Amino acid sequence: MNFKTIGTVLDPTLSSHPESPAIEAASGVWSYADLDQQASRAAGALWSLGVRPGDRVAACLPNDLDIVAAFHGTQRIGAIWAGIGEALPEDEQNDVRELCAPSVILAGDKCRLSSPEIVDGARWSDLLSRDQTAPEVDIDIDGPAAIAFTSGTSGRPKAVVHSQRNLLLPGAALRVSRGWGPTLRKGDSFPLTILNLMVLSTLLTAQCGGCAVVMNRRDADGVAEWITGRGVTVWNGAPAQLYDLARRPHADLSSLEEVWSGGSDTSDELRTDFAAAHGVVPRATYGLTEAPAVVSIDPVGEQWRAGTSGRVLDHYDVAAYDDDGRRLPAGELGELKLTGRTDGPWADTWRPMLGYWERDGLRATAPGPVPTGDIGTVDGDGWLTVLDRKKLVIIRGGANVYPLEVERVIGSDPDVTRVAVYPVPDDRLGQRVAAVVESARRTTVDFDALADRCRKALSPYKVPEIWSQIDALPVNAMGKVNRAGLIDVVERSASRSNP
Repeated sequence: MNFKTIGTVLDPTLSSHPESPAIEAASGVWSYADLDQQASRAAGALWSLGVRPGDRVAACLPNDLDIVAAFHGTQRIGAIWAGIGEALPEDEQNDVRELCAPSVILAGDKCRLSSPEIVDGARWSDLLSRDQTAPEVDIDIDGPAAIAFTSGTSGRPKAVVHSQRNLLLPGAALRVSRGWGPTLRKGDSFPLTILNLMVLSTLLTAQCGGCAVVMNRRDADGVAEWITGRGVTVWNGAPAQLYDLARRPHADLSSLEEVWSGGSDTSDELRTDFAAAHGVVPRATYGLTEAPAVVSIDPVGEQWRAGTSGRVLDHYDVAAYDDDGRRLPAGELGELKLTGRTDGPWADTWRPMLGYWERDGLRATAPGPVPTGDIGTVDGDGWLTVLDRKKLVIIRGGANVYPLEVERVIGSDPDVTRVAVYPVPDDRLGQRVAAVVESARRTTVDFDALADRCRKALSPYKVPEIWSQIDALPVNAMGKVNRAGLIDVVERSASRSNP
């Protein structure tokens, strides 16, 4: 597989069908020719601001055309891209700014920062209108290209640095494995300030000659309108969004050929409910910021296995390892670690992430398989199952309890929208198991019934002993429950002990 640069990713369609739609967003539609022109203008505008190869360009922009052009422009001059989430509070936006030390911050209305690097919308539009040209830059496809931030659901996010090669590889692999071409219209409602979404939107669709449909709404009705009105064929959503749409069977989602569920665990019941409502079986995925993006996914069609997160993509080698770093046989439980395949058509195409960005610059990581921090298994056919995050394990009286295993049982109850299982300190046992649930129906959940459900499916020591219900669990932009500070949130709500 011969990879070129992101600056050339539009070239095949530019030479054959330049007027084909490349990006559709709230502000309109850009053809491949339009996107190429806008990316060149963005590159020239950034160069005029003094941005040079290796400098950081941060963007705190909404899901629309501008953020896509800015990303492509950044890559064309060898600068390093970083997204700043619009939903982040001011302190967290500032943490990202201080960590990355960007030369330029492209700021939308929801950017809460005040610094000399800010370029607001009016100034940016003026710079683009001047149609300035950046010089040709010699791009190293294995050099630093972008910074991705881990979800940070249980602590401060880490800043992962990727090359242009690694940003292009997921799209190349998915194009081949899914059989996608110019008819692909992939819709995404997650924020494009998340690097993985750039990888899975414009970089993926460009390699297929298709169109990235950039949604500016995440609510179920808004997503349904985008899918119906823009003829979306593949949509990537969070389990909570699928849950809401499964309860809207009259929504017209008939254009969909594939639905992906990612960001957090997808229950077997959710797949069944969504398929019953809309005729498409959601494809479960497992992704990793350090990969980047998708590591495993259900095959095309309707095949899936209960409790799994799909099959490992062909360019990856994923296996479980024990605490001493020894690779375990297929099917055995351990920490999942990732490396590239050394055989077959995708041999040696993947490179490890370049390291973590810290305040004094790039810190390279040690060679060897990349630890995911997840406990799970990969069977002999490549089906991947995640049991839980390694650091989230609850140790109750010396026995390990994996929260995700318990959450899957509780989440199968139709009254439960989201659930989080977490440890509570205990003098005798060390930790006890607690559960907090959210119900979209705003009904009072029957904790006794949930406990009975758990007893039927789990060992007694895994059954939560402390239960609570709150209106809404705190989640991040990807729909994952934010476990940092979860106990404080729960303590402010009513709780009860299960005898």
